[in-house]
Amino acid sequence: MKITDINGCQIEVIDLREAILIAKRFSKYRHEDKSFSEFDKRQNAYWTDMYEKLTAIKEQSTSH
Repeated sequence: MKITDINGCQIEVIDLREAILIAKRFSKYRHEDKSFSEFDKRQNAYWTDMYEKLTAIKEQSTSH
C-alpha cells in the first residue's frame, strides 16, 4: 500500500504493523542539544502525521 507523507511524497508501506511502531518511536525522538529544537519540531510533526495516517489505515482495515 502507499500513503502520502506530510511533504506530498508517496511512501510504500509493506508491513503496516512495523510502520506504525517505527512512526510511534520516531515521533518521540528529541535531541539533547536544544539548538536542534526547530528541527525536532519538524520531525515530530512529520512522524506524528505519519503515525496518525498509518493507524487510521489499520482501524479502517480492522473495522471492515
